[in-house]
Amino acid sequence: MKKYLAEAIGTMVLVLLGCGSAVFNGGCATTAQVLTVAFAFGLSVVAMAYAIGSISGCHINPAITLGCMISGRMGVKEGVGYMISQVVGAIVGSAIIFVLLQGIEVTATTTGANSYTCSTLTAFLAEAIFTFIFVLVVLGVTDANKGNSSLAGLAIGLTLVLIHIVCIPITGTSVNPARSIGPALFEGGQALSQLWLFIVAPFVGAAIAAIVWKCFTCEKCKK
Repeated sequence: MKKYLAEAIGTMVLVLLGCGSAVFNGGCATTAQVLTVAFAFGLSVVAMAYAIGSISGCHINPAITLGCMISGRMGVKEGVGYMISQVVGAIVGSAIIFVLLQGIEVTATTTGANSYTCSTLTAFLAEAIFTFIFVLVVLGVTDANKGNSSLAGLAIGLTLVLIHIVCIPITGTSVNPARSIGPALFEGGQALSQLWLFIVAPFVGAAIAAIVWKCFTCEKCKK
């Protein structure tokens, strides 16, 4: 039960601080806003990794949990429990943002920044590819034999920063189904209609990363 609670709290913090940085800083229209949001997500992961990593491993992302399941690091039952906890945490984090917004007056501003529109295929590929990179790093740095547990939180968090810097202009960056589900439930409309992509694509990327990592560590495949 402690592991599931830790995952819920960790995901709540990730959504509250990561998505909150975008909401309360006016979005991601400028370079400064993109960097702010990217570091908010990355530093949230670093903080939670050292806070709850010893309890649950700090997945706080169903895609990472799926990667661990496919790579044989955890069972299906435990993995599903992690995913449910993560989604619950994301909903709670989104609810906190929603409540805080009720007491804030938002004033629209003109940024003059470029605006990008991408196709569904491009968005799917971006989310799958960047999740692949993210989960591969997670599996590598946390590997019992080849990883470095003392630096895992920092490596994972900085990787997430890099991914957000590149991917925010394309999709807004999810690479985390729970992080998308929570906010979409409160935003509704287009966010809900596109939610399938931000669930399926990260899972595809995570599955491929797990398979690749299994090939890297397979005794028969070393040559």
